[in-house]
Amino acid sequence: RSTIHLVSAGDYWAFALGSKAARQEGWLRSDRKRLSRSTMEAAAKEVRAALAGRVGHRDELLELARRRDPERPTHLWNGLAAWVELVRAPPSGTWERRRADLYALAEEWVGPPSTTPAEGAELLMRRYLAAFGPARLADAANWAGVAVSGLEPAAERLRLRRFRDEEGRELLDVPRAPLPGGDAPSPVRFLPTWDATLLVHARRTQILPEDLRPLVFATKTPQSTPTFLVDGAVAGKWRVERSARK
Repeated sequence: RSTIHLVSAGDYWAFALGSKAARQEGWLRSDRKRLSRSTMEAAAKEVRAALAGRVGHRDELLELARRRDPERPTHLWNGLAAWVELVRAPPSGTWERRRADLYALAEEWVGPPSTTPAEGAELLMRRYLAAFGPARLADAANWAGVAVSGLEPAAERLRLRRFRDEEGRELLDVPRAPLPGGDAPSPVRFLPTWDATLLVHARRTQILPEDLRPLVFATKTPQSTPTFLVDGAVAGKWRVERSARK
């Protein structure tokens, strides 16, 4: 996707190149009347030149975008992530300096690309299934931000286990991944706000029934409400109440 992600150096280029073409196409579709591919490529070239051998602040880079798009420079800057691979340089992202906003070229910080887009797509599939499998190919594509057709070749090349869900849809999984039986116990579990179990790309109605979703996620509070699970499904909310000690 086009948001900030934390990945290992070994996975960086696979993730970036495996989704790059899809991210570019998606961005151009979102603003095809104002921004062309040539505009984005020219702006990316300027950013690369500005960051060559150094770390730059977002404000400085935003000025480069403003020259190309005075009306919506932030919009152009956000789209450049699909044309020039960047990393957030320390102390960006730390609790002490969350707004440091320092950027560097990935090829200088991580090293030159070490994979191909096709190999990147395969790693995207393996990483996704290791976390969420068994899952549909469409779920993996949605998570990666690519079309299903973009992951189909990778799914065919990989050695994957294949299952069918209750509706007869094919589910994929990596070989030898743990697969609990239907009678496996599911103890009561307390989930905090922002817990990744609920904040996922695909709705899991087995965990959060649709009729309860408005009670957990409200339009005024996009973060989730602390919940607890019974038999693996959301059954209620919880909170901690403190009183002064006497």
